[in-house]
Amino acid sequence: MTSAGIVTALAVGLAVGALGRLVLPGRPGAPLWLTMTIGAVASLLGAITAWLAGVQGFSILGLVVQAGLAAVAVVIVVATTGKERSDSL
Repeated sequence: MTSAGIVTALAVGLAVGALGRLVLPGRPGAPLWLTMTIGAVASLLGAITAWLAGVQGFSILGLVVQAGLAAVAVVIVVATTGKERSDSL
């Protein structure tokens, strides 16, 4: 993986992290910095996964894998943080 691939993955992850808060309904429980960090890390994992699967260089498939993994991670984080728990059943 090249340094350009890492920079692209970080940019994709930061963008997905920022936009992911806008897509989900309701008040987000996770702060913006957390969703952007999760998006960047998941996008890097997506870039590594695509590279291990044989996707070389800049490709649409690589971007889809990066953005998809970042989106799933951001949705999971936003959906699971900030939930208030009630003691009553």
